[in-house]
Amino acid sequence: MYIAGYVIPVPQEKMEAYRQWAANSAAIFGRYGCLEIVESWEDYVPDGKHTDFRRAVAAKQGEKIVFTWQIWPDKESLDAAEERMHADGALDVAGEIPFDAQRLIVGCFTPIHVIGRR
Repeated sequence: MYIAGYVIPVPQEKMEAYRQWAANSAAIFGRYGCLEIVESWEDYVPDGKHTDFRRAVAAKQGEKIVFTWQIWPDKESLDAAEERMHADGALDVAGEIPFDAQRLIVGCFTPIHVIGRR
């Protein structure tokens, strides 16, 4: 199992546009081997004393935080899928992205402890 995680600031008024964008993206990633995607819209994101989700992505007034992750079989599967998606043009963006992609945070992780999955 290999995890790709994202923190994304999305304007509140673009929630439905984001939901549609995420559904379209999930369909693409699924075709290339992604096992699971969870998209989470901010419900409780407190301000921290030193740092927090909002500061991490320089969220602006009226933006909500999306926390999302993808589960891939392993790092090699994600790397190969990204290479194929770029070669196929599957990641070419048509239309407006409903958030400022320059402030998106991405990171990939190897799990060290998992409960509830095999």
